Amino acid sequence: MDGLRITRSLVIPEAELRWRFSASGGPGGQHANTSNTRAEVRFDVAGSPSLGPRQRARLLSALGPEIRVTASDERSQTRNRALALERLRARMVDALRVEWPRRPTRPSTGSKHRRLDDKKRRGQVKSDRGRRFDPED
Repeated sequence: MDGLRITRSLVIPEAELRWRFSASGGPGGQHANTSNTRAEVRFDVAGSPSLGPRQRARLLSALGPEIRVTASDERSQTRNRALALERLRARMVDALRVEWPRRPTRPSTGSKHRRLDDKKRRGQVKSDRGRRFDPED
């Protein structure tokens, strides 16, 4: 693997990721007691040469100077490793996303008509509940 692709312009080289493996807790018998399947990956945001200044500032404010992600869901270290990488990628993508401020707009004429038609229909349903139809009257 060359590195972890975060966005089109950002790829974190494998050399910048620090891995640690330990025994996974929970049930599993001898397998869980003898294998180090829990994967933990750390990424140093403050010291990474891969990040641009704006990316670094955004990640530092959102996630801090170091990002640490663990995975111990699977019995296999390889699958836990892949899960940890995906979780790291997801956290970084969320932190790097730029939310543009919403510009207030007026509702369209069609949406006003649909809303009023729904209100009339709902009111008619409610008013029909009180009426009883008796064919013998």
